[in-house]
Amino acid sequence: MTEGKVVEALKTVEDFDPQKKPKRNKFAFACAMLASMTSILLGYDIGVMSGAAIYIKRDLKVSDVQIEILLGIINLYSLIGSCLAGRTSDWIGRRYTIVFAGAIFFAGALLMGFSPNYSFLMFGRFVAGIGMGYAIMIAPVYTAEVSPASSRGFLTSFPEVFINGGILLGYISNYAFSNMTLRLGWRMMLGIGAIPSVILAVGVLAMPESPRWLVMRGRLGDATKVLNKTSDSKEEAQQRLADIKQAAGIPESRNDDVVQVAKRNTGEGVWKELFLYPTPAIRHIVIAALGIHFFQQASGVDAVVLYSPKIFEKAGITGDTDKLLATVAVGFVKTMFILVATFMLDRVGRRPLLLSSAGGMVLSLLMLATSLTIVDHSEKKLMWAVGLSIATVLSYVATFSIGAGPITWVYTSEIFPLRLRAQGAAMGVVVNRVTSGVISMTFLSLSKAITIGGAFFLFGGIAIVGWIFFYTMLPETRGKTLEEMEGSFGKFMVKSDSAKQVNNTNAQVPQVQLGTNVRT
Repeated sequence: MTEGKVVEALKTVEDFDPQKKPKRNKFAFACAMLASMTSILLGYDIGVMSGAAIYIKRDLKVSDVQIEILLGIINLYSLIGSCLAGRTSDWIGRRYTIVFAGAIFFAGALLMGFSPNYSFLMFGRFVAGIGMGYAIMIAPVYTAEVSPASSRGFLTSFPEVFINGGILLGYISNYAFSNMTLRLGWRMMLGIGAIPSVILAVGVLAMPESPRWLVMRGRLGDATKVLNKTSDSKEEAQQRLADIKQAAGIPESRNDDVVQVAKRNTGEGVWKELFLYPTPAIRHIVIAALGIHFFQQASGVDAVVLYSPKIFEKAGITGDTDKLLATVAVGFVKTMFILVATFMLDRVGRRPLLLSSAGGMVLSLLMLATSLTIVDHSEKKLMWAVGLSIATVLSYVATFSIGAGPITWVYTSEIFPLRLRAQGAAMGVVVNRVTSGVISMTFLSLSKAITIGGAFFLFGGIAIVGWIFFYTMLPETRGKTLEEMEGSFGKFMVKSDSAKQVNNTNAQVPQVQLGTNVRT
């Protein structure tokens, strides 16, 4: 090899540095930030209802069972929005679906704020639930589709960040309005939730449409403009466009601004491909998506967040203000650790964080169950047991937020192929909300039946099964483009291994794959 060729090869190797951290794309960051604001709606409702329920029960004179239903039913109502969101987003686009979600939740928040009785309040929850269902499905999908591979984990974790931010705002709202009159206080807590939805609807109009949706509609010119803005380089934008065109069934040679796309790529026949005639890879993806959503909620996170005042009461904190102040601490810890997780997702990877998170949740739940059981059976107040109960609640939400919380949404939004992504993500949300609804609507009754300590022992057992599922079923997805993702599942694992062997035989020549920015 001549000296000139050696120098050229060394320059190529220097340019392709897998450890080099790419510069953060500010436009993609802004788009992800705006889209993820929809998740504030879900978080605020969860947080605010935990405290508002105390005053609703007193003002409307309803039973514990009615409170359970009131708190948990919105998760089932949201199924309507989630089921409709997939097709709606394929029809009118991801961006306008987000605006639609904000408008519906705005109406629901106002209805709840002006509720004269329990029945009207339930109707307001129904309307808000539909908007919430739209919001929690579309935000991760849009964010994943505008994000470059180098920062997709970071950006796609934003919805979970805003959920936690919304929970914290809800807790703060509870504390702020707790000293108002009984009739006005809880109505202010619920009605003020309409404000974020207005800000959201205005801000989202400044966002571009998802490039993958534009390609699905044959608008290649518009998609190219968005990809140029949201990619780390022009070469990556070209590679992403080529990958999306291939996934959408558009010949790579077609470079017209507008092309005709087959109907199957606009949502037709998706459910058959997901359930009736799935390939081994698609079957693996569906099981992974449904499983991670199920175990995220079945481990009891909504029981901890929604009923934290009840848990603190059982632990020995009796004053309303003290209980609400303790919930603010829960919201603060939860938000801080989700922020830590966003910076670790693309550095550590999904799988290590998820397994560490699930292990921490298991330990926290078992220790919380033990401390609450000791408090429940003790005739006098044991301060060490009270302190341990509070500490384990905080450790549980911390370990949840650093892994299981954000990764569930990141993982589900990135593993489905383009043609199945919207409906596949909606399907995961359905499982998430059903499980959450069941937990929320049965926790008080379950606590009475098997004690509150027994309930958390049950959640701890479920979390153990969840850890085993994560370990055996979920491959790593860090650094892969959305179009490469299918190769990590099912029979396509064989192809991936073969490709690695081919690459190893050509180790002398640096292999540069544009558009992935993989940090191995």
